[in-house]
Amino acid sequence: MSVKITNVKLKNPELKYQVIVGQANFSIFTTDNLFMTMLTTVPGIKCAVAMNEAVPKLTRVTANNPVIKKLAAENALAIGASHAFVIMMENAFPINVLPHVKNHPAVCTIFVASANEIEIIVGETTLGKAILGAVDGTSVEKIETDAQKKERRELAEKFGYKIT
Repeated sequence: MSVKITNVKLKNPELKYQVIVGQANFSIFTTDNLFMTMLTTVPGIKCAVAMNEAVPKLTRVTANNPVIKKLAAENALAIGASHAFVIMMENAFPINVLPHVKNHPAVCTIFVASANEIEIIVGETTLGKAILGAVDGTSVEKIETDAQKKERRELAEKFGYKIT
């Protein structure tokens, strides 16, 4: 048996949306339940949860924004792996929702949570597809300077996260 490995570049125009990609089970329940988790975690969040189901081989999606709904569904379908889910959101950062998403009883793994360019590495066998990993942004080239560290901390404070 062989494995075909491909990469799927996620659609995220102008890198406008935060994206979480993971794997869970029980799609008929989890899609809507993760959506409710998002809504109750961050008031005013705009989000979509799209999740692939092994049987009947379709992408299920729930959202409160039609643009994000379409993007999340297209990204999940492009990945094609059963039980993979894609959450796309605005008006929140992954740090705001990740603890709640990770603690959902159906969630098995989180592969990536970012607004960077993302490529999902997919393995395919005769049975189906699986997410092998994620490429989150570009490769690093150097260690930050003291000035860059100061800029990073100022940006974190701008977002409301005080680093002491």
